[in-house]
Amino acid sequence: MISIPLLLTEQHVCSYLDDELAQPAFVHPAFEMTQALYSRLIQQGFRRSGDEVYSPHCPNCSACIPVRLMVNQFQPNRSQKRCLQKNRNTYVTVMPAEFNQQHYDLYLRYQAHRHKDGSMQNSGPEEYIRFLKSTWCETRFMEFTINGELSAVAVVDVVENALSAVYTFFDPKFSAYSPGMYAVLWGIEWAKQQGLEFLYLGFWIKQCKKMSYKSNYQPLQQLKNKQWLFFNGDVNEKV
Repeated sequence: MISIPLLLTEQHVCSYLDDELAQPAFVHPAFEMTQALYSRLIQQGFRRSGDEVYSPHCPNCSACIPVRLMVNQFQPNRSQKRCLQKNRNTYVTVMPAEFNQQHYDLYLRYQAHRHKDGSMQNSGPEEYIRFLKSTWCETRFMEFTINGELSAVAVVDVVENALSAVYTFFDPKFSAYSPGMYAVLWGIEWAKQQGLEFLYLGFWIKQCKKMSYKSNYQPLQQLKNKQWLFFNGDVNEKV
């Protein structure tokens, strides 16, 4: 058994819930992370941001629920079927996780439109790529184009028997195509093609609209009491 040192941060204002304080625990930066080890940690509810691997350890809140989708059992609902139809001519290219000027420009447009008060809209090229990729993880950039024009980029990690959705950003002019939804749907199909079982979707937060949508993808599992259990969007209800 490997002993992994964790570093508990100071409490700070939560970026998802008003009037809550967040306190994540990070794997100590001196610890050597590997692809295989991260594959085990993600099964225990950890996530990565750049090279940093963390999980929530907030003393007064347990709203962040790790979730994953069983891709082979997924059936799109009505709105997801409409999204697939709208994107029938969207072209997707799977690319290595490398800096691309067009991707970076799109990222800045997305941040300026969706997160006007956020710090990421001022990210320089090095900060941008350091946030999305890591030095030890197998990461892919999914490039989406509509009529030959870059519409979105979805960042995914390849882990043991699964994909992990890291971040998606898109051009606001293509919002009618529901690019965020389509990125998840395309990731589900790509995972199936790769013979993988799960798509990790990060944290589901019932009280946060930009995180609660994940329960629209079923059959979803939540990590609760160190066990993966089926659920439909109610943390107290098993499916």
